[in-house]
Amino acid sequence: MGIEIRGMVPLLSVFDMDRSLAFYRDILGFQVMRTSAHHEGDAFGWCLLRGGDVELMLNTAFDDDERPATPDPSRDASHHDTILYFGCPDPDGAYEFLRTRGVDPQPPETAYWGARQVYVHDPDGYNLCFQWPADKVVKRDVASAPRS
Repeated sequence: MGIEIRGMVPLLSVFDMDRSLAFYRDILGFQVMRTSAHHEGDAFGWCLLRGGDVELMLNTAFDDDERPATPDPSRDASHHDTILYFGCPDPDGAYEFLRTRGVDPQPPETAYWGARQVYVHDPDGYNLCFQWPADKVVKRDVASAPRS
């Protein structure tokens, strides 16, 4: 018998917590569940987010007094190798939603293995993929779909 595993929560190292929260909380709709702040309203360098059944942690790469003025491109280059796949029954709707929020996702495509996918980068360069089996994608009423 192996180890009983009941979930996974990725931890992403971010350059600017406010910028990351603007993306994950304000655009994608994640809720802040816990933070490293000692008092409500305090700035924090770590947080636990939840969106649906998904949890994600963000942690600043630098303490505020040690953070350089701009991100180090060599450090961020490795973020492109990380992809978070989110189950999303309507990838085409996700694409339109992101576009209406000023995000520039790649147009939806169906992968050769049958998943309908939309890719986007977060503010730190991590890849996010919103995907669903193409034969089970939620069919939207084109007349009610958001327009860009």
